Amino acid sequence: MTPEELLTTTRTVRKRLDLTRPVPLDLVKRALTVALQAPSGSNRQTWEWVVVTDATQRARVGAVYAKACEAYLSSSGAAGRLFADDPSRSVVQQRVHDSVAYLAERMGEVPVLVIPCLRTGRAELPAGNQAGLWGSVLPAAWSFMLAARSYGLGTAWTTLHLTYEDEVADILGLPDDVHQAALIPTAYYTGESFKPAPRQPLDEVLHVDRWA
Repeated sequence: MTPEELLTTTRTVRKRLDLTRPVPLDLVKRALTVALQAPSGSNRQTWEWVVVTDATQRARVGAVYAKACEAYLSSSGAAGRLFADDPSRSVVQQRVHDSVAYLAERMGEVPVLVIPCLRTGRAELPAGNQAGLWGSVLPAAWSFMLAARSYGLGTAWTTLHLTYEDEVADILGLPDDVHQAALIPTAYYTGESFKPAPRQPLDEVLHVDRWA
């Protein structure tokens, strides 16, 4: 793939994750090695990566995720309830809603769960510039997802489990000063039809020099 093809076809994969095909740990490590080339604030490189492959551990994390997702799916902000006044977009949102529910029921069966984390040196996150804080791990997490795509793996960016972050921290034995940024289910995917997704025209969201 060209860089443009990679960047425009790296989709959120939920229903098409292959739950039966093992993913070699070396392949995950290869993608993470690419991810470590991403920038971080002041080059601190305070990221940490938890890769969960043990079936029991995956099932436990998956159960927490399912609990969090149940509350999300019944909320007013759930994907299927957005843009209800736009028939064409509502159809897409309902498909997203259904795929979120599908993954929630099977999260614990995904062969690899990758959890990017930040080690901050304190149990409580500092007040103030949260963008600067998370900007030191999120680019690397996205680089992991792009690398995984280039190696034939599908991923999904999820954060719903953070409602119960402490429970997942207990399952994984995380120190108090390690904070989770996301949960990225990772597996081989089925099918080959990934393509650019419908998006708003650039001119509708672009502001040059001033908002208006």
